[in-house]
Amino acid sequence: MKGNKTIPAEDILSRVREKQPLIHNITNVVVTNFTANGLLALGASPVMAYAKEEVAEMATIADALVLNIGTLTAENVENMIIAGKAANLANTPVILDPVGAGATSYRTESVRKIMKEVKIALLRGNIAEVANVAGIKAVIKGVDAVGVKEDPISIAVAASQAIDAPVVITGQKDIVTDGKSTFLISNGHPLLTKVTGAGCLLSSVIAAFIAVEENIIAACAAGLVTYGAAAEMAAKKVQEQGPGSFQIELLNHLAAINEADVKQLMKIEEANGE
Repeated sequence: MKGNKTIPAEDILSRVREKQPLIHNITNVVVTNFTANGLLALGASPVMAYAKEEVAEMATIADALVLNIGTLTAENVENMIIAGKAANLANTPVILDPVGAGATSYRTESVRKIMKEVKIALLRGNIAEVANVAGIKAVIKGVDAVGVKEDPISIAVAASQAIDAPVVITGQKDIVTDGKSTFLISNGHPLLTKVTGAGCLLSSVIAAFIAVEENIIAACAAGLVTYGAAAEMAAKKVQEQGPGSFQIELLNHLAAINEADVKQLMKIEEANGE
């Protein structure tokens, strides 16, 4: 894939709207409502199922499974592994969001335990989270990246190769790589960093794109572009009103964004410049 024309983001968005994939979220209590509303706005179908008695069955029914460790407990980890194993058997893609990995040893160990038991289709986090999961030294404060010495692209590629799965690192420029092909997405807006759960919702949005597109890199790029472009449109709408109004408008624009918007606003480049 080379350049914007080779990643048909607008076509993948159309398929999300047409197929309305069921996204099973085992996510954190801070973002449950926002994540569900964001997926509904996009055109996907969310379900939040956490109980040990049903997670395996739900993961089998779903079109994608999102595991988010934001509010971590031992029971949640156990249930995520049960759901993840069922998803693997059903060929349901598993997206892992390692919120705060590296902030405590328990978080890092829990993510690695999940990955040892479950084959993931994608690891999605900020640079410090992804680096810590892959064993690369990085500093994290709470759930926010603070300092990483190495180049973000190099970390993304090294992490993907280390865990043998595609990686998305979100930041000023989002990076998506499978360890071989690497793309940068420049869509988005700084107000996203002022809304709790914006990254968690993004993981679930990407899951909806993966659910309808077998090419993981294309699906991730399309999800990042759509989400980032919706954020740009939302920020333009609220201008001086701040993050509260922006959060509402982000949901509105996830619903309103269309194929023409995505095609016009998408900013994708290959990392190697080819």
